[in-house]
Amino acid sequence: MKRFKQLWIVVVFLVMVVLTIAVERQSTSGSTKAEPVFEKKHRSHLDHSSFFKEPFESAQAVTDACLECHEDAAQGFMKTAHWNWLGDEVKIPGHEKPMRIGKKNLINNFCIGIQGNWPSCTRCHPGYGWKDDTFDFKKESNVDCLVCHDWTGDYQKGKAGMPKDNVDLLSVAKGVGYPKRENCGTCHFFGGGGLGVKHGDLDNSLDYPTEDVDIHMSRHQFLCVDCHKTEHHDISGKSISVSVDHNGGIGCTDCHREPPHKDERINDHLDTVACQTCHIPTYASKVPTKMDWDWSKAGDDARPDNVHEYLKIKGEFVYEQSVEPEYAWFNLTSNRYILGDPMDPEGVTAMNEPRGDIDDPTAKIWPFKVHRGKQPYDAVHNYFVSPVTAGEGGYWREFDWDKAMRLGAELGGLEYSGQYGFAKTEMFWPLSHMVAPKDGALGCADCHGEKGRMDWKALGYGEDPARTGGRR
Repeated sequence: MKRFKQLWIVVVFLVMVVLTIAVERQSTSGSTKAEPVFEKKHRSHLDHSSFFKEPFESAQAVTDACLECHEDAAQGFMKTAHWNWLGDEVKIPGHEKPMRIGKKNLINNFCIGIQGNWPSCTRCHPGYGWKDDTFDFKKESNVDCLVCHDWTGDYQKGKAGMPKDNVDLLSVAKGVGYPKRENCGTCHFFGGGGLGVKHGDLDNSLDYPTEDVDIHMSRHQFLCVDCHKTEHHDISGKSISVSVDHNGGIGCTDCHREPPHKDERINDHLDTVACQTCHIPTYASKVPTKMDWDWSKAGDDARPDNVHEYLKIKGEFVYEQSVEPEYAWFNLTSNRYILGDPMDPEGVTAMNEPRGDIDDPTAKIWPFKVHRGKQPYDAVHNYFVSPVTAGEGGYWREFDWDKAMRLGAELGGLEYSGQYGFAKTEMFWPLSHMVAPKDGALGCADCHGEKGRMDWKALGYGEDPARTGGRR
């Protein structure tokens, strides 16, 4: 009898627990405010200091030592876009045949392209020795484990991705762990040839940010890998600088449940407005970002070099800080300029124009950094060429645009007419980092009214939708 009573108490307790959970779930699903689902605390990492005793003769020897325990790590990583600098085969708008695109074969309006410039560009490749087009992508020991896992802060990569001569490989190998923000920032904060150059919302102010710089990485101590989740070394996330779709991408609602606000008037905006639009009111808040790059001004011996204004080898720049974004409709896909595509030298060529418009139900108004450039093109064939700049015979060594274009066209499989000019381009960089605290988000008057930041006519509304009750 006593056992029966004890069993009955246990049954009643379990029923109460189940009912409590059910009520909580129902309450959450019907709530007008959804709290974010934060990840668990970062794990402690195994101390590797006792595993390595003797100095390493080469960087590849470090990788070989890593693979003695992590046997499948290199093979998994070698399937990713981070390693190949190419994504999966995809259909490019305006092109009949699917193709693989990425940093390996695309051009941009920063340093333009990697063909012929490998030793300089590939210092950001997570491998060792990519100095020309013969690099062996199938050799496991060419994988650089340290660049993503170094915790010492002493690891630096040089030309062709090789560690700099002063790096103590044994010390770094002993001090490895899971990737921190500084590891990802080694390349992503310095892409395009300098700090904060490309993205605008990625720079080393995110290493240890204050709350006004980024609420996720400060108050909540997020690491990059908390959002960019990784499986078999395949890192989630997608950038329209090197892709045209969102497959494998991430988003705010991966963590934040919907609806996110108490005020239903704000929630009503979510059909047409991206979270980032309100929650990233400015970018490059601490570190200036490059907004304009004019290659046509390069080569002037009379102008003094200044990293934020002019360099003889690169031309003229414009940097800005605490920049207000530009806004456009975006359905998470984009067009893409491919080498050999025709262009109008009198117009502005968009390298990666976001797709979507006011009539697209899948598109939302997004904030962008738009980088504008002026770069060389073949003046007879009317297409852009990726010139050799840093490589042998390149512009940075000989200051001869004709030679640089001739070499670049050959490497890109293009005919070169012998005549070149410079034409305007633009690149779009969607903003998702540098999220402000909620009291720093945009309010109604920031977008609507006489002083609102939105160009409603350009967005297809004709006039401020606050005047028309949201009608288009």
